[in-house]
Amino acid sequence: MSAPETGKARHIACGDIVPDCTFTASAESEEELLDKVVAHAAQDHGITEITPELAAKVKAAIRNR
Repeated sequence: MSAPETGKARHIACGDIVPDCTFTASAESEEELLDKVVAHAAQDHGITEITPELAAKVKAAIRNR
């Protein structure tokens, strides 16, 4: 687990993975951002199991801001 980079937030737009989804999230660390994404996926998309393929898509969609 790497330490978060100070002053560089991570950002994700769910629409990059799920067409027409307007959810976006930002966090100071990738771990914090992934927690938000997992909660969103369960609540809004009914996804309770994160497959390795989905995890790879999510990680590829994360951007630094």
